[in-house]
Amino acid sequence: MATDKLTAVEARQAMPGEKPYKLVDGGGMYLLVDPKGGKYWRMDYRFAEKRKTLALGIFPEVSLAAAREARNQARDRLRDGVDPCETRKLAKLTAVHRAQNSFEAVAREWHKEFSPKWTEHTRWKNLRILEVNAFPWIGDRPIGEVTAPELLAILRRVKDRGLLDTAHRVRQTAGMVFRFGIATGRCARDISLDLKGALPSKQQTHYAAITDPAKFGTLLRDLWAYQGSFTTCCALKLSVFFGLRPGELRALEWTEVDTEQKLIRIPLGKMKARRLHVVPLADQALAILSDLRPLTGSGKFCFPGLQSHDRPMSENTVNAALRRLGYNTQSDQSAHGFRSSFSTMAHGSGMFRAEVVEVQLAHKHGDAVRLAYDRGDFLEERRKMMAWWADECDAMRQATVDKSP
Repeated sequence: MATDKLTAVEARQAMPGEKPYKLVDGGGMYLLVDPKGGKYWRMDYRFAEKRKTLALGIFPEVSLAAAREARNQARDRLRDGVDPCETRKLAKLTAVHRAQNSFEAVAREWHKEFSPKWTEHTRWKNLRILEVNAFPWIGDRPIGEVTAPELLAILRRVKDRGLLDTAHRVRQTAGMVFRFGIATGRCARDISLDLKGALPSKQQTHYAAITDPAKFGTLLRDLWAYQGSFTTCCALKLSVFFGLRPGELRALEWTEVDTEQKLIRIPLGKMKARRLHVVPLADQALAILSDLRPLTGSGKFCFPGLQSHDRPMSENTVNAALRRLGYNTQSDQSAHGFRSSFSTMAHGSGMFRAEVVEVQLAHKHGDAVRLAYDRGDFLEERRKMMAWWADECDAMRQATVDKSP
């Protein structure tokens, strides 16, 4: 059977007619030109006494040479007794199956299944850590084919960037994905368990915090003198007064601020402890929020981002401001460390019960039995404590606090 009758010039110059027509190349292959100008490579053949047509691509995306190569491969399969159309269908089904059972597909399904129970920050963090550190390397691999050495290579890559804690979190998060894959029949085992002990142990670290009243007073004077954006200035000051985690502060919404009741009510979906958290507002904190409202009150967030008001400020904004003020956020003072500063001085004052301080920090207090029965939030005691803390901060900032040991 004569082949290679067409030329690339003929294929390119073929014009549409009133009806579809064929330009034959041979070996069963031809270029089908339709009335709208579309040009399609096709191959007619017989298999098991039936006439069939195999699509080889669209011209010019698939060149004449590429179409001939596909035709020759199809004819080789026919000589081996294999139907090229069925081979094509099987390849498509295999590709779909691999895509549906890839590590990334299973991870996103796991995330969708469980994320409604997480805080907003946890939802973002659990997916982002995989998007950055795992998906680029094993995302398209069938989850059942990912090996422990492959996962270890990912963990080492993260560790070698100086992010040992992140490497451990990648292993833990990947382990949850593998276990979900086992439960849904996409893989047989959790290979992350094979890597237990493959990374150096995490170093227990504490957030940098100033707890000495005199030094804390110096810090407060620096914060109140900060010359950055007004929103950042307010975030710095309220980091001191609120005792919230940095993520909870930056995601604060105006609908959560009740100026009449002098409260902030953060819904359970946004709190690490997954329960409603009420924060009493001292007069000083209310004054800062009142100053901030004309600037950002028309939007959703109290502290919107610079690029988009639909998102809160960056999680690094407060730490970046502290660094600009000359504080090392690893050893001097961090955004999260304001909680430790408050906790240390509130506990040390001897004026408040330990459980009152812990509730203010949104910590669990007591054993499981006590937690089951003690549902109070000590609101009135915490109102007095936060008023005391704001006054104490004013005193330290004005350097009138007793500096004696």
